[in-house]
Amino acid sequence: MVLLDGKSLANEIKDRLKNKVDDLNNRDITVGLAVVLVGEDPASHLYVSMKKRACDYVGIDSYSLQFDENISEDKLIEEIEKLNSDSRIDGILVQLPLPKHINTDKILSLIDPAKDVDGFHPENVGKIVTGLDGFAPCTPLGMVRLLEKYNLDDLRGKNAVVVGASNIVGKPIAALLLNLNATVDICHIYTDNLKEHTLKADILVVAVGKENLITADMVKDGAVILDVGINKREDGKIVGDVDFDEVSKKASYITPVPGGVGPMTIAMLLENTVKSAKQKV
Repeated sequence: MVLLDGKSLANEIKDRLKNKVDDLNNRDITVGLAVVLVGEDPASHLYVSMKKRACDYVGIDSYSLQFDENISEDKLIEEIEKLNSDSRIDGILVQLPLPKHINTDKILSLIDPAKDVDGFHPENVGKIVTGLDGFAPCTPLGMVRLLEKYNLDDLRGKNAVVVGASNIVGKPIAALLLNLNATVDICHIYTDNLKEHTLKADILVVAVGKENLITADMVKDGAVILDVGINKREDGKIVGDVDFDEVSKKASYITPVPGGVGPMTIAMLLENTVKSAKQKV
């Protein structure tokens, strides 16, 4: 069994991006990322601080816009439109979730697709589905980079099973795997007999948020496991959706939690932002 080490790969990618940003700066071109945060959710604040540190390391100018959770939808739209027209900004990220009184789909669709480094705008979603060059969501893109790093990205004749059908992870990773010529099966909360599906998987992606959802008897020998789940136990330990100790005995490759997919998500956010800046040039 080989660990898919997202932490070390993310560091490699950030070092490469740092060189690219230095090259752009030497040509008097700056790279800017704006992060919009609404409310006081502790997890969201933690994610934003992690993204800022990563930007600082790579040399990306980081702009943090924090608003009270009672901000009106019209006011938030106004702020998004300002960022769309701001030449300093190459990437716009709206930290989710937003308060219930704000229409998340509406806000995401108002971001300039050329600055949509989170890959959630319908135009970028369409490009990913059809195999065109757009911005892919960061977590799915990070998983693809991991497969590439370990020479696992030739998926011709391979069965890929995705457990979880969210717009943020499940659906886009299914599209990306399909673009890599895998035969893709998507499972979700209404899927009957999940085990019947997962046992067919050469590549198994799990993105649900339920500890020990996938046990060893649900995985075939030699499968590649990409665990996106983040679950916090009462003792504070972070674990994924896969029973790592037992499943790792059958898998050929598996992501640890933490240290697998998570670090790649932030690295891909930076990669998309630098890509946006280069496209602008």
